[in-house]
Amino acid sequence: MALENKLGITDSAQLAREEERISKTRALELFETNFLSSLAPGTFDALSKIHAFLFSDIYEFAGKIRTVNIAKGNFRFAPLMYLNAALENIEKMPQSTFDEIVEKYVEMNVAHPFREGNGRATRIWLDHILKAELGRVIDWSLVDKEDYLLAMERSPIKDIEIKHLLKNALTDKVNEQQVFMKGIDHSYYYEGYTIFKAENLK
Repeated sequence: MALENKLGITDSAQLAREEERISKTRALELFETNFLSSLAPGTFDALSKIHAFLFSDIYEFAGKIRTVNIAKGNFRFAPLMYLNAALENIEKMPQSTFDEIVEKYVEMNVAHPFREGNGRATRIWLDHILKAELGRVIDWSLVDKEDYLLAMERSPIKDIEIKHLLKNALTDKVNEQQVFMKGIDHSYYYEGYTIFKAENLK
């Protein structure tokens, strides 16, 4: 059964296809309109606006804090009753060094504030912080899917693996559309979305 959506789609495979097409197109617009420059890096407000930009054509809940508890496999994300407090604490975390930024990213992943689309929105949010603070972004095409997923799974207990993985993929090509588009394709690939290439949606 598909998540409730604005498109009236009830088949989950069809919804996944349309979600990928629509939200990837919106991700390109995010870059082309320079929308990110209007957001305060590292804030929940920025993440919420990124999420809404990507998914508002598909889901009513786009950009809104989830109202249900969620889990992936055996891992439970932040319980609803603690979610607002967790987001406030994450916002206060420092972000002046690479390690601090990744630690903040890991905590936001544990919070998983939205019903769907957390990973894709939060990776853009991470790059937004890195660009503002360090003049770098992640070249996600250099980050292996299995290594990344495993490192993220372990990151709440031990974040050295995800730090190592992401540090090795840093680039100073922060304004190159090609790097951004490859990053979007890889980000979606991590979540199992592989039908559309970002460059073909322009």
